[in-house]
Amino acid sequence: MARGNPGVWSALLGAVFGTAGWLVYHAARSDPNATLPAEVGYALVAFGVFVLLVGVYIQLVAPEPPHLRDDEEIVATAHPTQRVAIGKLLLSMPFFVLTAYLYYLTTVDYTFPTITLVFGTVFLLDGLTTYWRNTLTTYFVTNRRVITEYRFLSLQRREIPLDSIRSIEERKSLFEMLARVGNVRIVSGSGRHLTITVRNIRNSTAFADTVRDVS
Repeated sequence: MARGNPGVWSALLGAVFGTAGWLVYHAARSDPNATLPAEVGYALVAFGVFVLLVGVYIQLVAPEPPHLRDDEEIVATAHPTQRVAIGKLLLSMPFFVLTAYLYYLTTVDYTFPTITLVFGTVFLLDGLTTYWRNTLTTYFVTNRRVITEYRFLSLQRREIPLDSIRSIEERKSLFEMLARVGNVRIVSGSGRHLTITVRNIRNSTAFADTVRDVS
């Protein structure tokens, strides 16, 4: 099972869009002069169902601990925090409220609410994909390797042996500093210079120190 409750939260968000779609569809069918066509209602309902189904799927899928070699043990485990994803989702809400206001309570040209709708949808989709991706991503540090694992439709795993690490970098954008999260970039000094970026984790400095201590 995935950590958190992506199925529950996705179901709630899907229900919001499904309800909005039903209201738009009902208004369009009952009022020939409705400002929004019934097709918009179909699209909102379809999007709500999509969010629900993806959330339920993610609820049932989760990264598994890596297969450990002889004398290997997990030293630290980290997950991306959802603060950045939640921030993006919250940022989309004012655009949807403004869209509804412009559509129903003003007589401005439809170009303006369409623009706010596009911006709101972009932030919403970005926040949703970030939330889902973070839910299915896990970082492991063992006494031999640093491993990142992501599982959605298939498993994606990348690892760097501790004895091949060339550099460990810590990075925080202004938004990440405000959210109290950070990133750790681990670069291999051999072969193709493989890189693992540990994104949006709490206590990123402590994670980086753990990698330094065991490498």
